[in-house]
Amino acid sequence: MIDSALFADRMLSLGLARVSEAAAIASARLIGSGNEKAADQAAVDAMRSQLNLLDIAGVVVIGEGERDEAPMLYIGEEVGTGNGPGVDIALDPLEGTTLTAKDMPNALAVIAMGPRGSMLHAPDVYMDKLAIGPGFAPDIVSLDMSPTERIAALAAAKGCKPADLMVCVLERPRHEDLVREIRATGARIRLITDGDVAGVIHCAETAKTGIDMYMGSGGAPEGVLAAAALKCMGGQIQGRLLFRNDDERGRAAKAGISDLNKIYRRDDMVTADVIFAATGVTDGSVVRGARRDGDYLETETLLMRSKTGSVRRLFYRVRIDDN
Repeated sequence: MIDSALFADRMLSLGLARVSEAAAIASARLIGSGNEKAADQAAVDAMRSQLNLLDIAGVVVIGEGERDEAPMLYIGEEVGTGNGPGVDIALDPLEGTTLTAKDMPNALAVIAMGPRGSMLHAPDVYMDKLAIGPGFAPDIVSLDMSPTERIAALAAAKGCKPADLMVCVLERPRHEDLVREIRATGARIRLITDGDVAGVIHCAETAKTGIDMYMGSGGAPEGVLAAAALKCMGGQIQGRLLFRNDDERGRAAKAGISDLNKIYRRDDMVTADVIFAATGVTDGSVVRGARRDGDYLETETLLMRSKTGSVRRLFYRVRIDDN
């Protein structure tokens, strides 16, 4: 059951921005270090510390694994002071650990928050994902379509040729057939090495990013985070869980999922109004990365509320010795 009455999203939003800022600042010190684990741990520690300052009774529903698998912000972990509304939290303290370690674009600290019971408890398995931006009829494209059919349908809806479309795809061996089929339609592809939350967000700002559609499989938890972003920005996302073995099917059962072939749409994954914050760690097309300016460190955060559709870009400047 969802109880939105006490979810003061307006009051909580700036606190959420501070959470993602802290994670980005902590991991920014390790940009280019080659140490993925250290960068991730720094982001986790900073995010947890800031979350525990918020007057919420929070539960991490999308995190970094089960309690017995990760000494991180794990699924089921309780955060906050306990003196506030019950909330669901989806987070990725450092989306793009490899991007950070190698000083590559689009590493983010990402977090979303909604009323208790508002987010899909997605197991840590793969999810087949399909996303487009706002302004289209519902289900104009679908996971039940082939990639070729999706591109033809979106091109027709936009009144353009397939060659005018740009599709974002994670560069993985499992996507080789997908890439060949997309290119056979004449559509172009932007391959990304990591960071599929940012990849989906790109679809919501096509005029800025040049990305029309996202396709391919990636982590199911990241699918819920991406759905939270599109809940705020507008746009469509569909996801279908993919299972490789009985262990993964068992994770789904543990999360309360019985229909293993269900297609989840945006409002299935995020069922109530949410707030979403993403702070840049490295430079990207969504937000600017953390950067040093003399004795100061500067960050940019994208802060959004689905209830009002508000989108804020917050610039934070702090003396390096103070953070």
